[in-house]
Amino acid sequence: MEEYKRLKRELIHKGKIIDYYCDYMQIPNGTVAEWDFINHKGAAAIVPVDSDGNIIMVRQYRNALERYTLEIPAGGLNAGETMKECAVRELEEETGYRTKAAEHLIDIYTTVAFCNEKIGIYLAEDLMPGRQHLDSDEFLNVEKHSLTELMELIFTGKIEDSKTVSALLAYKAKRSL
Repeated sequence: MEEYKRLKRELIHKGKIIDYYCDYMQIPNGTVAEWDFINHKGAAAIVPVDSDGNIIMVRQYRNALERYTLEIPAGGLNAGETMKECAVRELEEETGYRTKAAEHLIDIYTTVAFCNEKIGIYLAEDLMPGRQHLDSDEFLNVEKHSLTELMELIFTGKIEDSKTVSALLAYKAKRSL
């Protein structure tokens, strides 16, 4: 395996969610290349399944795509918080449902070419009413869908969010084990 060596990492911009860097990399042929790198604090997401087998989803506006998307509840880690704690917190904040038990499904890295964002994805099946409390800049609608409907939305290109696609496919696979 050929060797790569980071010579320098230069902070270009410190953001609220991510930090953007330029990495100066010595590549196997000896030249130096400049690569973008985005550092992310990490996130967690959850597949909430109600007693009827429906999955609780959130529809929200995403600036990067300039449109609304249908996603599983998710959010960034707070300082000192585990991924599981984050997933459970985001479940109640975004949907108004709570759970006492969240089971780990999978972990994903969203964009390995230039970003280290890791999302821990969990499953919650014992849902109880809680209290939705959105962030001041968060506006979303809560929806319930069957797994069959959601699979159709994935395969017709209507759900493209990587964490949601990964989570729903993992949940479907787990159910058939």
